[in-house]
Amino acid sequence: MATTPAEAATSAAAQPTVTWVIPQEAAKALDTQASTQASAANASTAATPAAVPASTSSTSTAGKTPQQIAQSMIPDDAQYQCFNNIVTNESGWDVTASNASSGAYGLVQALPGSKMASAGSDWQTNPATQIKWGLDYMDSTYGSPCAAWSFWQANGWY
Repeated sequence: MATTPAEAATSAAAQPTVTWVIPQEAAKALDTQASTQASAANASTAATPAAVPASTSSTSTAGKTPQQIAQSMIPDDAQYQCFNNIVTNESGWDVTASNASSGAYGLVQALPGSKMASAGSDWQTNPATQIKWGLDYMDSTYGSPCAAWSFWQANGWY
């Protein structure tokens, strides 16, 4: 059956919604594999989930680089490395990185950047606030930073 250009555009516009389901399942499977490999590598230490502190105020950030702050907020080395990979590619660890064409902002290139206000009113300049928001986003959307990184690798965005 032939489709009109309007139907094709509507179908194409709706497609990204559909693609979230399949990549998310695949990303979770890859995350399980990455976690298993990380656990095997760190068998002598207790496994630690990639938890995010309830409040960034409990995390001392004075004099720390954004990478050091992220490392203190992400105790699992494998999850930290995945988060690091995303942030390196998205912003180069520049807290005020801004994409002029899309409006994405910050370490994790939130779109729009003002979404990060849900993690703190200092979202424009505080790396801990941006990291907390980014981790919450990655966990709620993909399941973990490693699942988000797997998606990023497949798509060039997350």
